[in-house]
Amino acid sequence: MKNLFQTWKQDIPAGLVVFLVAVPLCLGIALASEAPVFSGLIAGIIGGIVVGSISGSAIGVAGPAAGLTAIVATAIGDLGSYEIFLSAVVFAGVFQIILGIVKAGFISYYFPNVVIKGMLAAIGLLIIFKQIPHAVGYDADFEGDESFFQADGHNTFSELFYSLNYISLPAILICVVSIAVLILWDNKRIQNTFLKFIPGPLIVVLIGIVATISLQGTSWELIPNHRVDLGIDGKSFGELFTFPDFSHLGNYKIYLTAATLAIVASLESLLSVDASDKLDPKKRITPVDRELVAQGIGNMASGLIGGLPVTQVVVRTSANVNSGGTNKLATIFHGLLIAVTVLTIPSVFNFVPYASLAAILIMVGFKLAKPALFKKVFKEGWLQFIPFIATIGGILFTNLLYGIGIGLAVSFLVILYYNYKLSHYLSVEGEIYHVRLTEHMTFLNKASLIETLLKIPNGVTVIIDQSEAKFVSNDIIESIEDFKIRAKDKNIEIEIIKPIELEDERDI
Repeated sequence: MKNLFQTWKQDIPAGLVVFLVAVPLCLGIALASEAPVFSGLIAGIIGGIVVGSISGSAIGVAGPAAGLTAIVATAIGDLGSYEIFLSAVVFAGVFQIILGIVKAGFISYYFPNVVIKGMLAAIGLLIIFKQIPHAVGYDADFEGDESFFQADGHNTFSELFYSLNYISLPAILICVVSIAVLILWDNKRIQNTFLKFIPGPLIVVLIGIVATISLQGTSWELIPNHRVDLGIDGKSFGELFTFPDFSHLGNYKIYLTAATLAIVASLESLLSVDASDKLDPKKRITPVDRELVAQGIGNMASGLIGGLPVTQVVVRTSANVNSGGTNKLATIFHGLLIAVTVLTIPSVFNFVPYASLAAILIMVGFKLAKPALFKKVFKEGWLQFIPFIATIGGILFTNLLYGIGIGLAVSFLVILYYNYKLSHYLSVEGEIYHVRLTEHMTFLNKASLIETLLKIPNGVTVIIDQSEAKFVSNDIIESIEDFKIRAKDKNIEIEIIKPIELEDERDI
């Protein structure tokens, strides 16, 4: 916190942009979770102020996550009330704090970089696909949806075509003008003037508000369905908050729900931490165990006052980075803005078109999924490109966690293939077969070596060269010993060149 205000000139505008992006996402996720609408905003406030203050991430933004909507909606139904569910959220926070204390964050180091790159690109594409219907005036699907199959009966791609039946010309015009303004605002001529201190997304939202007010009473009027609705009209301050019901602590489902939320929320947070560290221009490394503790405290706080579970989230984090955010002041400021504005000027949001927000998010998505990224990964070779594409496809056609799982599985298969192909080298000179082993020979190399040895014909000499091997597992040693036995019947002479120093020959 010592240097919190050092970069305020960058962080305050960035926090404002994150705030503009976060409000509709918080509302949409709450609606999809079948929870009180204000619960999403509470989670956004807690994610910004509480988690932002405790987390070691300089640029990460926390808040309600779309990946938890199905779990939350199911849990509320199973537990019988939202109040009982909130008690599970509090215990989920306790579990996360314990995970942080026992240093469970280390698992984030086992996510391959190429899978994280694929996740970022997939989220970028997903944002674009999901926002196009909002851009043309069809707002049936909730903001922030990350799943392929949607609650409105469509999927990510069928929605694109179906939305064409509900085109709103004012929405399209607002979105097109907004995208043009955002592109113009990134131009060097603008960025070299005092206008660089005014966030482009703020101009876009103001244009949307002015357009909404100006078009009222005309045939081009934007109906309320096309505009943000905080869902708090007519409610007193006290009615906005819900408190947990701890009178059912004997119900095992509370702890099962808490454990599920803790595990899934922690995984999403760790994935997002990896992604945010990749996005960070300064390449700072977030302390993952501290992040779990921060998320745990955030979930306890959110659950105690009626908020949804929180995780670190990629979309808001990328909006922060793209807007120039460099320190945690941006995420804290965005949380403060949500708290102040929704409690003082909630009616202003009623004039903000979803089309304006769609333009902002489409630009965020494009920056995450730039064609240059695909070209760069492709040039790195198929061993990188295949898991990259598999992760993207997995996320687009399932959801974030399943997609990451698919990416990890494909990465593992690629590693198996790579080890299978490059475990050893075979050269032949007349009747001398030279089999040279590589540095690390584990059980993963067993199949390839056996296949090579089986192809060696009768009556030749085989040199098995282990001189470069630093590790040879028992699987490899036993395969060579078995070959020696078979070689006697095949009239094969065997010479083994041992390494100068062979490490412990044990299985791994």
